[in-house]
Amino acid sequence: MAREIMDLHAEVRAGTGKGAARQARRDGYVPGIVYGDNVAPQAIQIPYNALLKRLRAGRFLSSLFNLKVEGMEDVHVICRGVQRDVVKDQPTHIDLMRLHDENRINLYIHVEFINHEASPGLKRGGTLTVVRSEVELEVLAGDIPDHVTVDLTGRKIGDVIHINDITLPAGAKPTIARNFVVANVTAPAGYVETGEE
Repeated sequence: MAREIMDLHAEVRAGTGKGAARQARRDGYVPGIVYGDNVAPQAIQIPYNALLKRLRAGRFLSSLFNLKVEGMEDVHVICRGVQRDVVKDQPTHIDLMRLHDENRINLYIHVEFINHEASPGLKRGGTLTVVRSEVELEVLAGDIPDHVTVDLTGRKIGDVIHINDITLPAGAKPTIARNFVVANVTAPAGYVETGEE
């Protein structure tokens, strides 16, 4: 269930400040900073095309990466922010946070719905209305789930699926204390309840 930890290659960035960041961008890199774990922040730069490919692949902000910087020990990081150009929407700066596998962090995890064909409500023309396609969970950094699964088997028209109805991955818990709605099965237009369900 836990997703594979991918490598993220970067280089140490010489100098800090706007001038050094602009120079990195001119050279085809995205400047960034690695902080956390009671270690001094480290200025880095990531090749622009490699970062863009990762961003386009999706779920970048909820993925754990193995940061590889030449001359430094590999460290697990998670992205805490990507600043973008307001006009071109291209990445201009990245913030990464160092983590240990036992650290607990809050992340948005994708919700996947399965067994649509086993839902009487959907078979009768009902519609699955997804209220939250992602849910914020507190998870272990070393065991970040790829997704949360919602089984639609037996769901009828009018059924509401709350977070407490979902079996969460081991070690994960919602960041919100209340039992919020994730999805529901709504009636089609013109639907009349016959009482045969």
